[in-house]
Amino acid sequence: MHPYDSITRKQIEERGSRKWAEYPGAIGAWIAEMDFGIAPAIREALKVIDENQLYGYTPPALLKGLGEATSEFYASRYGWEFPAENVFPASDVLLGMGGFLDILAPRGAKIVVPTPAYMPFLTVPGAFFRDHVEVPQKIVDEPSPELLSTSSADGQVPAPLAGRHWEMDFEAIDAALSTAGPDGGPGGVLVLCNPHNPTGRVYTRAELEKITEIVEKNGALVFSDEIHAPLTYSGFQHIPYASTSEAAARHTLTATSHTKSFNTPGLKCAQLIFTNDEHLAAWKKHGTQFSATAATPGVIAGITAYREGGEWLADTLGYLEQTRDFIADFAAAELPELGYIKPQGTYLSFFDANALVPRLPEGVSPQQFFLQEARVAMNDGATTGQAGKGWVRFNMGTPRPIVQDALEAMAAAIRKL
Repeated sequence: MHPYDSITRKQIEERGSRKWAEYPGAIGAWIAEMDFGIAPAIREALKVIDENQLYGYTPPALLKGLGEATSEFYASRYGWEFPAENVFPASDVLLGMGGFLDILAPRGAKIVVPTPAYMPFLTVPGAFFRDHVEVPQKIVDEPSPELLSTSSADGQVPAPLAGRHWEMDFEAIDAALSTAGPDGGPGGVLVLCNPHNPTGRVYTRAELEKITEIVEKNGALVFSDEIHAPLTYSGFQHIPYASTSEAAARHTLTATSHTKSFNTPGLKCAQLIFTNDEHLAAWKKHGTQFSATAATPGVIAGITAYREGGEWLADTLGYLEQTRDFIADFAAAELPELGYIKPQGTYLSFFDANALVPRLPEGVSPQQFFLQEARVAMNDGATTGQAGKGWVRFNMGTPRPIVQDALEAMAAAIRKL
């Protein structure tokens, strides 16, 4: 038995985290954090805060160390090399996105968001007085032919494109960017999320190259959220978008963080990786107010995670993969009413409950039904955009016995309809 299996629901609830306190009495399966604690090395490293009385502003040496640790981690894990000086902190990816829109994106440009999408990607643009455009992704049984011509010289379909999967609608993205510029012509910003939240897709090089072609054609920019990068399962490999070509690097700001994969979201620290010299110069001039939001505990946690957290990450990822497979087997046998595509990365599962909707009371969404009748708190897919309506997002980053309890409660609630 894995040690995570011995963590009880009572122990988790007593921690009082928002994930479990927001919906008292329900299993917390919504907000994106794990219930496994953190790597021992990070816990030990955080002691330095009290020992050295680091309650003031973050020392420059720590910020320098974060850039170096981020650069080292990406070079060793993904083969992507960039100067440590090109890494700047922010409190989280969303504030990094806000700074990107405020400082680097042209005024009046529209933000193109493939949906379903991480929910704040549909609200943050408005907070910075930008309009967004939803571009629904599609579920396909076979990949688009153009994705195989460059990615599969031996005729084999790459794992991320095999079987039923979510795929970006490249024609629709092209059409949206063609009118996303400030003057209504080509331009705008594409939000890329890889690994994808909430679908769990890990995009292939061919897909990323197709995006580059479309973005370059329209003179657009890319905000690439890669916060779930280390959380990819067997047979899948994260490819940093900006690493794929000089063109991609030139039009992209990459946002990442240790906070999801190493489970420290409350410590508030993300990393922004600049690969365009003009963007970097503009950020140095105008972005200090955004970079100053990173917290010292998060910076220390990031340095330690990237340099010393590998063993913990590998063990946790292996546990999550087994949980993912358990969910797939359970869903096939006990939840035939819900569509389920196994995620290729992240610790999020996305269930299609549209077939269940006609059986629900009028005005009750699947998310509300499962909260009320199964006492399982999930995210409403409708908040991820029109393409997610009728879906629910289930956080599987919790002990497997609790996952089983949640799924059994959901199955029992459906049987009572």
